[in-house]
Amino acid sequence: MSAGQDWEELREANRANWDERAAVHMRSRFYDVEGWLREEPGPRRREAEALGDVSGLRLLHLQCHFGLDTLAWARAGARVTGLDFAPAAVAGAREIAERAGLAERSEFVCADVYEAVEALGHARFDIVYVSLGALCWLPSVERWAAQVGALVAPGGRFYLHDGHPLAWALAEDRLEFEHPYFEEPEPLADDSGYTYTDSEGPLLNRRQYEWNHGLGETVSALLHNGLHLEWLVEHDWTLWPKFPWLVEAADGTWRAPPGRPRLPLSFSLLASRAN
Repeated sequence: MSAGQDWEELREANRANWDERAAVHMRSRFYDVEGWLREEPGPRRREAEALGDVSGLRLLHLQCHFGLDTLAWARAGARVTGLDFAPAAVAGAREIAERAGLAERSEFVCADVYEAVEALGHARFDIVYVSLGALCWLPSVERWAAQVGALVAPGGRFYLHDGHPLAWALAEDRLEFEHPYFEEPEPLADDSGYTYTDSEGPLLNRRQYEWNHGLGETVSALLHNGLHLEWLVEHDWTLWPKFPWLVEAADGTWRAPPGRPRLPLSFSLLASRAN
């Protein structure tokens, strides 16, 4: 990070951006909160297959936004805690939990992920879970992994599904590198003001900061912090139209169209801590 720009300053800009995004996202067609409440979905099939029966397990969702993925695990039987740094998102998660009848199985904490261990009273969890779109908001993947490692209980597991760093590094409209693949001190500053869901227009709090983290950097950071890698899979799909040229498949994922090369658009991994 450049002189005169510390993490606190950049984090506050991102927090203001995400506080405003939370209100937009909760009324968006992309998330369709009312439909989610009616349909009562559980976890995504691939995630349920990876983690199995979660009944009675303590599950922590880091950077949970307004909690739809968190609450899907509560519906599957877990006792869930969601943590996010945006007050508007946490308030929205608590409201949705009440409306869904899941408040007794869920708790939502407003705190920065880099301060999660302290914010959660040094508790440990059977499962720590991170879903798509989390790591790019953090300048240090090692610092993040230190929190993750301290939060996974002995015998517990860590599941991550996130955007692939190669896709993050590509230009939006052509298959050329435009951004760093590896973690760099300097963030990418974006003033476009548009979020990834449908919205009425640009955000007022336009400025946001992002960082990329190479796949090896992320895996190594988890290994450095006491976790054992069970598996790592790169996917040729993601859950939102990262590029304008992706097409939606029948299963709701977004992929390269026929005639374009298949690219790693997201990845998932499962790690564990020894007893």
